Amino acid sequence: MKWRLQEGRGEAVYQIGVEDNGMLVGLSEEEMRASLKTLHRLAEKVGADIAILREREVDYDSDVPRKIAEVLIRKVPDDQQFLDLRVAVLGNVDSGKSTLLGVLTQGELDNGRGRARLNLFRHLHEIQTGRTSSISFEILGFNSKGEVVNYSESRTAEEICESASKMITFIDLAGHHKYLKTTIFGLTSYCPDFAMLVVSANTGIAGTTREHLGLAMALKVPIFIVISKVDLCTRATVERTVRQLERVLKQPGCNKVPMVVSSTDDAVTAAQQFAQSPSITPIFTLSSVSGESLDLLKVFFNIIPPLSNSKEQEELMQQLTEFQVDEIYTVPEVGTVVGGTLYSGICREGDHLVVGPTDSGQFHQLTVGSIQRNRSACRVLRAGQAATLALGNFDRSLLRKGMVMVSPEMDPTICWMFEAEIVLLFHAKTFHKGFQVTVHIGNVRQTATVEAVYGKEELRTGEKAVVLFKFIKHPEYLKATTEPNTVPPQNRVL
Repeated sequence: MKWRLQEGRGEAVYQIGVEDNGMLVGLSEEEMRASLKTLHRLAEKVGADIAILREREVDYDSDVPRKIAEVLIRKVPDDQQFLDLRVAVLGNVDSGKSTLLGVLTQGELDNGRGRARLNLFRHLHEIQTGRTSSISFEILGFNSKGEVVNYSESRTAEEICESASKMITFIDLAGHHKYLKTTIFGLTSYCPDFAMLVVSANTGIAGTTREHLGLAMALKVPIFIVISKVDLCTRATVERTVRQLERVLKQPGCNKVPMVVSSTDDAVTAAQQFAQSPSITPIFTLSSVSGESLDLLKVFFNIIPPLSNSKEQEELMQQLTEFQVDEIYTVPEVGTVVGGTLYSGICREGDHLVVGPTDSGQFHQLTVGSIQRNRSACRVLRAGQAATLALGNFDRSLLRKGMVMVSPEMDPTICWMFEAEIVLLFHAKTFHKGFQVTVHIGNVRQTATVEAVYGKEELRTGEKAVVLFKFIKHPEYLKATTEPNTVPPQNRVL
């Protein structure tokens, strides 16, 4: 059990009453009780919690009714406060993304006029227009029994963090086309584990929906789909939207296997298969106003395991510290604060790091003050975790988004020019030397000029080539890769 929990980063699913070859034999009532009791004792020994996901009777040559059960065992690793998953929320404008997150995280249904989303907005113009224009973060917790922990019972984020053993961090992205670069930045910079594409049942695939689906697939982020606003439409309209999505997902460019979730059983199966095979795409149909099928989505979030295994995590933690700067704030009585993701290594309070590159290509020394994760204090930050770091009286004007904070031992190098293998997803004309593009590589976002297209004069839609780019404003910190296919998803060039 210890090994299974370590492999699953703190989670394991046991099937009781199933033989090694997969045959559903089942157990009698008494045998099932004894098996669950043994499992409880095993879990207690390793400090884990146990929750029954589902129980079913099976037909077997026996007079006594026989059952099989599926059990979720969860143990927060000793070096962590909770299990953490990041989910990017995509979809067209007015598809109900912020409202759905408001309902999930606040625990109250929407009134049909957007009351649930008000707590998520960061700017006055967002409240006035009802449209998200910036990246905001919301948290949804699950305790060891699989029950939801959100703001309906807990007043603060600290309380949620304390009582939750698993935390889902939602990255709420903008749906409007004019904020597309903000959405791309959120997808490349915050390294989400999964993407949730929200589609409105009454409008279907419209606006930026295809673009967002294409972006998630290009960055190899596993995606699942939520069809919202089913309370506004007839059953036939919802089914038409589902069929439309299934058609798009099965196209040669997508090659996905759609799986419509309509029961708790489906949700459990979808969560397990989705983690094992990236081609499986669960589809949920729900309403944020009536609350229809919202429980199925919560069951799915509770069971879904992290994608990276413990071995990959260990390897990243043994490397030198590298923290990507995504947000910069000035907080009264604290000073300069930076938000972002720790890409590799371990970061502790009091660590001495260097930040850069500046416009002149230099790196400045700094000391990490305090660290906060999900609005609660944290002493140690590990690879793959997002947090905010207080830098005391460090001059904010020396910082900008896209910088990195690295260990001085790394001896970081800067670059003005780089080569990248690109695929031209779409362009009305041709792509050639002298072209100016906005490049997104991880948390780096800057305009670059095409200096050369190797082996071709120009590129058309759907074509591949290796291209030489040159940044036009200031140098950046990039990591080179010799093998094009080994570029980490968040560092792929769009």
